Order: sequence, then structure tokens, then C-alpha cells
Amino acid sequence: MRPPMKPLKPLDDALAELLGHATPLAGADTVTTFDADGRVLAQDCTSMLHVPPQDNSSMDGYAVRCADVAAVGAELPVSQRIAAGSAGEPLQPGTAARIFTGAPVPEGANAILMQEDCEALEDGRVRINAVPRPGQWIRRAGEDITRGAVVLRAGTRLTPAELGLAASIGLAQLQVARRPRVALFSTGDELVMPGDVPPEQMRPGAIYNSNRFFLRAMLLRLGCEVTDFGIVPDRRDATIDALRAASGVHDLILTSGGVSVGEEDHIKPAVESLGSLDLWQIAMKPGKPFAYGQIPRDNGRAHFMGLPGNPVSSFLTFALLVRPFVLRLQGVQSVAPQSIAARADFTWPKADKRREFLRVRHNATGGLDLFDNQSSGVLTSAAWGDGVVDNPAGKTIAPGDTVQFIAFSELLS
Repeated sequence: MRPPMKPLKPLDDALAELLGHATPLAGADTVTTFDADGRVLAQDCTSMLHVPPQDNSSMDGYAVRCADVAAVGAELPVSQRIAAGSAGEPLQPGTAARIFTGAPVPEGANAILMQEDCEALEDGRVRINAVPRPGQWIRRAGEDITRGAVVLRAGTRLTPAELGLAASIGLAQLQVARRPRVALFSTGDELVMPGDVPPEQMRPGAIYNSNRFFLRAMLLRLGCEVTDFGIVPDRRDATIDALRAASGVHDLILTSGGVSVGEEDHIKPAVESLGSLDLWQIAMKPGKPFAYGQIPRDNGRAHFMGLPGNPVSSFLTFALLVRPFVLRLQGVQSVAPQSIAARADFTWPKADKRREFLRVRHNATGGLDLFDNQSSGVLTSAAWGDGVVDNPAGKTIAPGDTVQFIAFSELLS
């Protein structure tokens, strides 16, 4: 007789337990700032200078003393020309300086007039057609960043904006967390790789291995170094051999398929023969079966995660459980995807006891449409949609209801 089923584990509890095992990886890499997109900072970045380094003009125009332009129509001799990258002389009273965007404001000037508010005269003078206010169109030294400020914190996942910020304080190289090393394989004798067998020659019961493709892509987007172990036959000895080989040099072993209770599912005994494993039944739909374990080795441990075999279940359990874990291994603290309120333009009349993730897409009016087939085996729903509705257990949805929407851009970044 089978043992009694354990109660379903809430998704938030499962994630908290997983993250409790996700100790940031030891070691760091030094990379050029050009090559750091998507990496995670391993140390704070502190500015050694003000940004901008001195007061500078935010417009092309003329630097003046406000006291010299008391009324519209004032005419001043242009005493100097200051381009970006050059330094001007102190501005003499009763004169104006031609200045360009980014150029240092000369000592004595306290306002910039846009060139559209000025008229250059043939005798080297300029007519002022607006009365300036003190400080206008001047970017102050340190307005963006002050010397000594921590500009970027360790644990920040770098985006193009952060790279520009690092460059603005003179950092040509950055210390980043090392990439997690992940071993990826699938289990199942029914699986066939695209290109190995043409569709017309597929044996009965065979399917193409789609999970391997999207899981690898998702891992690469998270900055992982991925070793593809291919498809492991549904035999215990083959599964043990693959796990032993993968655990030696990888931080995480990720599999899809083989974590249910079927007689041909060998993951549980194989992992337990080498280490420890917990099989969880998570209160989410799709994606109930999930496994977490550890395989010891001489220099530490390899984490193990087993995803369900159905493609949408595998896709969503990766996005909601594996992705936060991998980010935490790199030192990222904020790993939860952000949801926003949205309007449902569909009906979901039957509540489920599990928390549901419904594949949806924004329509022309800003509401959400529901994909017709929400089966865990229909990967079309994920390709069609632009996100999911995070629907609590026991909740129905009617048109016009406010729901929580998580964009795929949040889950796949």
C-alpha cells in the first residue's frame, strides 16, 4: 500500500524553505564593466568623485550674471567661448560667455540662458530676450552622485543603467558573483531530441523534448554556466551515474520529469542513494510535484531540484521556485517577481483548492484575455501569453474583477 499523501505545501512556504538552503556561492569574478550586464555585484561600488565633477551647463546658450540682465533686451559683449571638455576663465561683470551643454560654468556666472532666448549680434555682442533666474539650467557638482556615496550595493543585479552608473564614477572593472554551475538533464524513455528523428518516423508514445530547450535558455538568462547532460534513460543505474557525474563540479543539478510516484520514476531512490531528497506536493496549479535535495561531495554539496515533466508545469515551477533560488545563490536579496493589479476580461467560474497561475494576454483595451486551454501540457499558452494571473486558492473570477498579473518579463529576466 502507498503511504498516505502528505498535505499540499503552500508555494510561499516552499519558496521560503528553498531560499533557506541558498547560501551565496563563494568566490567572485572580475569582469570589465562592458561585460557585466546581468551579473550580480559581489561588493559595493563607492564613488571617489562628484558626478558631475563641477557645475556645468545643461543647455547650449550663454552664461551670465543675473545682475547684468535686469530687463529683456539687455546687450552684453561675449567675452569667451566654452565647449564641453574645456575650462573657461572667470566671467567678468557686464559680459556673457558662449557655452555649450556639459561645459563647466565659469566662475562668477550664476545662470545659463538658452540660445533660443538670445540673439547673436554682428559686433560680437548678444541680445538677451529673457530675464534669467539664479541657477537656471545649471547642473550642480555632485547633483547626481556625491564623493564617498555608495552608488551600487553588493547583490545588485546589473542592468544597462547600472553599468552606465558604474562607468560614470570611473569603474572599468567590477567584482561580480561567480556564475552558478548548473547540470541539466531530462529523464524519460519517451523523449526524443528535435533533429534526431523526423516527425514521420517517431515511434508510438514518443515526444520531442521541449523542456530541455526552455530550461537551458532560462538558466542562461540568469547568468548560469550550463552543462547539458542530455536525456537519461529511465533506469536507476543510469540516473545514479548521471547524478554522480553532475554533482562533482556543479552547484545545482536540475532535472525535468521523474519526480512523480510512478514505477518508472527513478529520481527519488537515485538521489537518496547519493544524498538526501524531499518530494513536495506544492499547492500550485500547474506544477504540483517538485523535489529538492542535496548530494554531498568533498568540497561541499550540490543542490538538486526536480521539476515536473509537463512543459507548463516545468516552466512555471522553474520561474517561481528555481529562478529565485539561483538568484539568491548569486547574492541577490530581492528575488520575488512583482505583480500588478489588472482587469480580467474573462470568466473563471470554478475555484480550485490550489493557487492557480492562469496564462493570459493583454488586449487592446488594457484588460486581460484568458488562453482557452489551461492544461499543464499546452505550452502554446505560454508562447501566446504575456504573463500569468496569480489566482488565490478557492477564488473564481468574473469579467471586470481586479486580479494580480505577473508579466513573463518578470519571470524570465
